[in-house]
Amino acid sequence: MTEERILVVDDEASIRESLTGILSDEGFAPLCAESGEQALALLEEHSVDLVLLDIWMPGIDGMETLKRIKEGHGHLPVIMISGHGTIETAVQATKMGAFDFIEKPPSYDKIVLSINNALRLSRLEQENLILRQKTERRLTLTGSSPAISRVREQIERVAPTDAWVLIRGEHGTGKELVAQAIHRLSRSSRTPMIELNCAAIPEELIESELFGHEKGAFTGATNAKRGKFDLADGGMLFLDEIGDMSLKTQAKILRILQEQKFERVGGAKTYSVNVRVLAATNKDLEKEIEAGNFRADLFYRLNVVPIFVPPLRGRLSDIPALAADFLGEISRKGLGRRQLTDGALAALARHSWPGNVRELRNFIERAVIMTTEAEISEEMVLSLLPPGHPPSSAAGPAGPVDDETDPFRSVSFKEAKRLFEREFLLRRLRENDGNISQTAEQVGLERSHLHKKIKSLADEE
Repeated sequence: MTEERILVVDDEASIRESLTGILSDEGFAPLCAESGEQALALLEEHSVDLVLLDIWMPGIDGMETLKRIKEGHGHLPVIMISGHGTIETAVQATKMGAFDFIEKPPSYDKIVLSINNALRLSRLEQENLILRQKTERRLTLTGSSPAISRVREQIERVAPTDAWVLIRGEHGTGKELVAQAIHRLSRSSRTPMIELNCAAIPEELIESELFGHEKGAFTGATNAKRGKFDLADGGMLFLDEIGDMSLKTQAKILRILQEQKFERVGGAKTYSVNVRVLAATNKDLEKEIEAGNFRADLFYRLNVVPIFVPPLRGRLSDIPALAADFLGEISRKGLGRRQLTDGALAALARHSWPGNVRELRNFIERAVIMTTEAEISEEMVLSLLPPGHPPSSAAGPAGPVDDETDPFRSVSFKEAKRLFEREFLLRRLRENDGNISQTAEQVGLERSHLHKKIKSLADEE
């Protein structure tokens, strides 16, 4: 565990030296500032766990410094120290967010007790934040299909390591869930995962979001701000929709990924970080590279461990379990308890779900709202499904097979197996635009094995 860093802010050198000695003896990492201005500058450069702040100082005093700390670092605990304290001052400081108020000269035992209590409370608040994040999101991948079981195995293998992961899959397949699951099983699970949706930030602001900015760097930058890489120092950063970054931002991202160093927008100082990166995209990055829209060197840097999240049409056997999860989640929201009939589940499995798991979840909620009965029937499902959804290629026939159009009519079991394999692999290849690596991930085969299988089937034609 890294040492907790404590910033001592006092204009008296003797007090700084005394507190530095106490903190070092207790196993903390002290950092000193002799003024409020210097303290605020250090907070923009370093990650600090607690501040010991004197009230009476030249320049901006302790109360104004406390106000600015709380504006920019709201959850940072601050303990006020003063040789001229009054009850009114102590009350005012507490109202402004100070954790404690200690008179000078501070006794060894009292200062250590107050620091430990403040840090303990800060840890609890951070743990509560993580717990809230976990309760707001499903951190497990529901289902037992071979495709999703393979993803789960990959997560369990890669999570405890420091390897970077590139998560790929269509919109709505659960790429963020994969990232959350990796974080939960990682060594940095006790700290929040820092997230950035690259597609949701305007091009002119994304560098500021990633690297931070200095005061006055652009119109509206009234204060310095730490970026996502800085906030994720020592932990994990999740870059969602990485394929939507401009080439200019990609070049800057590549440099920080390689060197783990960066400069803030509008600044010249170089900051060093240690960040584990998870990235996700719904785009075919190989095609984007060919089209000149994505840097090949950035792809190879991110693609240390690739994880492909299969589309729902590739794991239709998971629909009953997913539907049960969604029904339970919706029931807890107070929308009523419902069940799906066998016919309703069969109807769900006959559709391709282009919006994947996210679309299924929204559909289940719509069905719960629109159904007054305890059970959601097949008729209700069919009436609510949007028109134009093609039947899923993996779902099989919806009713009795017509002997005249049955492709397996009058063939041996061996030939039927060959026909099924050929049709199955052709459909998966079409879904993945002929990408053999992506198809191999989806169907659970090694790339070389899939290549041989395709060649073998072609030779038999």
